[in-house]
Amino acid sequence: MRLGEVGEGAILGRIGQLTEYVKENSVDLIYIALPMASQPRIMQMLDDLRDTTASVYFVPDIFMSDLIQARIDDVRGLPVVAVCETPFYGVNGLLKRLSDLFISSVILLLVSPLMFAIALGVKYSSPGPVLFKQRRYGLDGQDILVYKFRSMSVCEDGGHIEQAKKNDKRVTPFGAFLRKTSLDELPQFLNVLQGGMSIVGPRPHAVAHNELYRKLVKGYMIRHKVKPGITGWAQVNGLRGETDTVEKMADRVRYDIDYLRHWSLVFDLMIILKTALVVVRDRNAY
Repeated sequence: MRLGEVGEGAILGRIGQLTEYVKENSVDLIYIALPMASQPRIMQMLDDLRDTTASVYFVPDIFMSDLIQARIDDVRGLPVVAVCETPFYGVNGLLKRLSDLFISSVILLLVSPLMFAIALGVKYSSPGPVLFKQRRYGLDGQDILVYKFRSMSVCEDGGHIEQAKKNDKRVTPFGAFLRKTSLDELPQFLNVLQGGMSIVGPRPHAVAHNELYRKLVKGYMIRHKVKPGITGWAQVNGLRGETDTVEKMADRVRYDIDYLRHWSLVFDLMIILKTALVVVRDRNAY
């Protein structure tokens, strides 16, 4: 603790005088909160305190790190601190999966007639397949195939993929309607049933975009500690649609990581409800 951060009379002595102070004042409990960079001083202090009966606790400065779902654990009896971990650990993972299965099953049951009508619209409005399948990164960076109703005249899935832009000539007239209303995303509920996606989570990007932005945005790949989602915390905060600058992508990643830190089922339900409002009002999808 720096001198300016303590009140008058709070400093009882120097570190080298700690052991004598403990002995003279019968101190029972000591918390050491020195930074990890002070390891030699810490080791010397611990060695000196062996000559007392005080209980000693070390408070590491891990909270100076960017923690994702931090928790204390052990590996074969060795204490460890999880610095970056998925929130879907143990029971949380089961709850997340059960909620995904229930909600996606109900939605698919309700919208199946609409999906059939959209499939006919795609088929007869332009040449090409009804479904567009593209490789994207899923949980732990593993490749998954994401389904969408085709909204463009092309089906790109190579090393270079151009993001959709406003007035993009590749978007078909019927596809423009699907993209504006997000109806092109409905087949992704099949991805959720298959287990490759969740209803709520970081939006998956094309593999080519992942390989580009992981080099430009710090912590980009942390978003892949969970399954990608049909909607996400970033999307309901105005980051839906094209990310045409590194700054926009960095903002999206910041919201994705915030989601990992604060996940709960209530948080998921809030995002789902906000998504419905965003789809109606948003002007960033094209």
